[in-house]
Amino acid sequence: MAHHCFSRFLDLSLFRGLKGNQVISCADILSAMLLRGIGQKLQMAYGLNARLLGFLKSSRDKVILPCGDIAALVYLWNPFTIVSCVGLSTSPIETLAVILALFGAVTRRVPLAAFGFVMATHLSLYPATLAIPMIILLGYGLDAPPIKLFLQTRSVENEKSSTSTVTKQAKSKQTTHLPFLWKTVMHFLFWVLLWSLYVLVLCALSLNKYGGVEEMFKRTYGFILSIEDLSPNIGVFWYFFAEVFDFFRNFFLIVFHVNVLFMLLPLAIRLKHRPCFLAFVYLAISSILKSYPSVGDSALYLSLCALFVNELVDMKFSFFLFCGYLGISLLSPVMHNLWIWRGTGNANFYFGNAIGYACFQIVFVVESVSAMLNHDRALRRSSSNHGEVNS
Repeated sequence: MAHHCFSRFLDLSLFRGLKGNQVISCADILSAMLLRGIGQKLQMAYGLNARLLGFLKSSRDKVILPCGDIAALVYLWNPFTIVSCVGLSTSPIETLAVILALFGAVTRRVPLAAFGFVMATHLSLYPATLAIPMIILLGYGLDAPPIKLFLQTRSVENEKSSTSTVTKQAKSKQTTHLPFLWKTVMHFLFWVLLWSLYVLVLCALSLNKYGGVEEMFKRTYGFILSIEDLSPNIGVFWYFFAEVFDFFRNFFLIVFHVNVLFMLLPLAIRLKHRPCFLAFVYLAISSILKSYPSVGDSALYLSLCALFVNELVDMKFSFFLFCGYLGISLLSPVMHNLWIWRGTGNANFYFGNAIGYACFQIVFVVESVSAMLNHDRALRRSSSNHGEVNS
């Protein structure tokens, strides 16, 4: 009888585990499909902008890499994605919500974008930073070179085509900025408010016997912001707040969390013409400065980075970063085993690995932003040289 009960329990456990793996695998497949759709839109926009600027006369002039296919493959075959799936982590569900929000914004499906944004923010606090790039994306459109390049190219073409007074008057009326679609943005904010109210009502009804919405916020967002659990993870907060004095704890909590907010506005001003790339940068910074990061966060921003393979082709230290990520991925479980299970090491073994992981992520973000800005500068120089040759 006892053996039969144990076998029954084992069968139920295996069934539940298989069901969880199926849900997470479906989430990963859907995320890859949505990434491919985002990449196809960005690829079309990249080719169109290149032809408008005169850098791509035909489809055979320059090979445009299929960024959507590459991003989907990078996500599906990323070891971090596989580890998250095998470990039955909820990171793939959060990743699906984030990618769904970006896909809705790229395709101008406003209700879908709002739904993904609300669900991503509900599951984890940090995707709330995506509000800025999504508003820019819905207001101005997909990633493109700076508007000055198009105005410069258009003025050169006008000078070549005609010198009549009508053309000069048309040139004088050209705007120096793109129109912002306020109606679409307000539509997005309306749907965000609607979905938020819907989620809060469902949470209030389901958690009525457990303290209601207030208790939910305390145990979710409050838990993230207060960093009460100091269990070892791949982040750096747990070690720092385990060593800091209690008198300074609240001060450093404010400093660490506000540090994320201080980076949002300058990056939004500098990269407002590339909202999808801005979303990638925000997610990468959030994964570095999260209270409780996971490898699923790295799988998300690495796959989003693959969407910009055409722009980041000249990125520096790529091989160095690849070796760094590979080394950290292999050393982290070893150091954790030496410290937690065998007891032959101490916390510094694992924390040194976490510091190295954070440093590699910082270098990755800095070099990717630098490569994108260098790409825009190269386009500006090529456009000016093209105008001088034609003149």
